[in-house]
Formats: sequence, C-alpha cells, structure tokens
Amino acid sequence: MKNTSLISVLTALALAAGCSQKEMPKTRPAVPVLTAQTMVTNVLVRIDPAPVGHVVSYTTVTVHSQIGGIISTVHFKEGQEVKKGDLLFTIDQRPSQAALEQARAALARDTAQLEYAKINFEREQKLFDQKLISHDELDTNKANFDALSGTVALDKAAISNALLNLEFCQIRSPMDAKTGVLLAYQGNVVKAPDDALVTLNQIHPIYVQFGVPEQFLPEIKHQMTAKKLTVEAAFEGLAGAPPQGELTFVDNTVDTTTGMIQLKATFTNEDDVLWPGQYVKVQLILSELTNVVVVPSQAVQTGQNGQYTYVVKGDNTVEQRPIVIGITYQNKTVVEKGLQAGETVVTDGQLRLEPGVTVSPKADTGDAGPP
Repeated sequence: MKNTSLISVLTALALAAGCSQKEMPKTRPAVPVLTAQTMVTNVLVRIDPAPVGHVVSYTTVTVHSQIGGIISTVHFKEGQEVKKGDLLFTIDQRPSQAALEQARAALARDTAQLEYAKINFEREQKLFDQKLISHDELDTNKANFDALSGTVALDKAAISNALLNLEFCQIRSPMDAKTGVLLAYQGNVVKAPDDALVTLNQIHPIYVQFGVPEQFLPEIKHQMTAKKLTVEAAFEGLAGAPPQGELTFVDNTVDTTTGMIQLKATFTNEDDVLWPGQYVKVQLILSELTNVVVVPSQAVQTGQNGQYTYVVKGDNTVEQRPIVIGITYQNKTVVEKGLQAGETVVTDGQLRLEPGVTVSPKADTGDAGPP
C-alpha cells in the first residue's frame, strides 16, 4: 500500500516538472557583434579610385653648342642645380677670337680705301661740274665709292658675327634647373648643332600628369570655375604628408580609345619630394562636404528596398534603419538621411541579426576616423 502511494507521488512530481518545463520560454543568447559610432565631420570629395600619375619636369632643355670646337672647360658637376645664366661649358675661344681680329683688320683696311674713294669721288665731282671730265669717268668713281661702302658694311657684319661666335663659346644655362648626365667632356670636339652636351630639367616647379575617366570632366570644369582645385601626390615610402599642388591643365581632347582625359597639376616641389619620371597616386579634391554624418562602409547593408544599417539601441537590441547614402571613400560612407551623430551601428555580424534581436556589442578596433 505504501509502495503504491510512493509511485503515485513520484508520477505526479514528474508530470508537474514536465508542465513547468513547457511553460518556461527558452532564452535566446545575445549575438556578438562589432559596432562603431557615427560621427559628424567634413568630408573631401575626391575621385575614387585614385588615378595613377607620373611626374614630369616643368621644362626640359637639351643643351647644344651653336659653334663647333673643343670643350676647354666644364663648369658644373652632374646632378648639380644651376641658375639661369650660370656658365656650363666653355668652347676654345681662340678660333673665334682670331676671326674677330681678322674681321676688324679687314674693316680698317676697307674703311681707309673707302675714305680715299670718297675723296677721289668728290674731286671728280668738281671736275665734272667744270666739264673737265666725262660723265662715264664720274660714274666709274661713284661705282667704286659705292662698292667700297658695301664692303665696309660687310666688314661690320663680319665683326658682329665674330663677336656672336665669341659669345657662343660660353654656353650658359637658359633656366633654373638640375643638370643630368654629362654627354660631352673637357677635350671633346663638338659639332654644332648636332652634338648634345647635357639635359637640363626644371623641377621647381614640377608637373604631375594623370588621367581621369571622362565622366568626371563636367564636375572638374564646374569646380574649376569657382576655385582652384587641390591635388595630392603620394607614393610608397613617402615620409610625412603628401605634397599638394594645383590643377593647372585640362587637355582639350578625350582619348577615344580609353575614355580618359589627361590633366596636369603644378607642384612647387621646394623640398624635392617629387622627381621626374616618378609614378605617384593622385588625389584630386573636387569639393568639401561640411558637417555630414559618416559611418564605416561595412555598416551599410543592401536589401530589396535599398540601403539600411542595424542600429544598437540602449537596451542592446537592434533596429533595422533605412538610410540614404552619399559618397564612399577609404572605407567610410556619408549618410545623407537616416542616422544622427553618436548612434551605434553594427559593422560586423549582421547575418545573424533581425529587428529586436539582443546583441553583445564590442567596439570595432578598425579605423573609424573621417575620410
């Protein structure tokens, strides 16, 4: 009898426990996610992806001699910076100096003959007036006088040419520049104007040439009418901030094979950071958006109704918030509508989320700074 009562009690307890388990709801564990804070900042509108450009010298001059001869002196070292007017080469001046002296001697001789012809012509003119000589004799003396006048003029021109050749013996820099590899050395005989002596590159200022897709052309032209457009040039191993220049040239033709248009930016390059022939990554800054909300780009999700993001509320549940996005640059996205500064958004773990789900947020350690 006692055993029967004990079995009944145990059965009743088991049934009660089963009913209790059915009535208790199962608790869903919080979903671990990474989060970041939205922020308000200013965003530079740039062409993305950044085009690759190359550095070209502002001016390139290959120096040639204007007269032939032997190089007597080289006045610079390879790679040296020179100023406009600095002496680069001296050509042996002795042949030019001898030609000058010869021209001066010829001028002195012909000037004396001209003076004698002038006196003779004036004498013959008086005799002709007295009808003591014929007209033919007068004409002969006048022709001789005119011929000697022409000879003296030629002598003066020869002196000017000799002086010019003597000046050409000194080859000077036509601009501020950096010298390249020396192509002719002291003692070499140069042939004018075929032989190149050295190449000069002007690198203060300097150009960066790059191409952008043609769809950016209208915006570039529009922005250039209002202000000067800033260009940044960066490259691997650059120490410090990228140098900044100004967009100064837009080509007048779009390349029909590539759909690209060529542009040039001018950099002062005072610290010689940029070098001719160097490849750089170019950032063309079109405009600046002020006081806009930005979020990490990985927080933006795309659904059937457009873009949205998961916002973490104060009770650690998430809300699916539709948003309108603007530009994206360097993994940051501008949110034009839908978010305010200081809100917490999910940057990783969205696949396990739905509205109302509780999350276990952890701050994203990635760069969350402004673009």
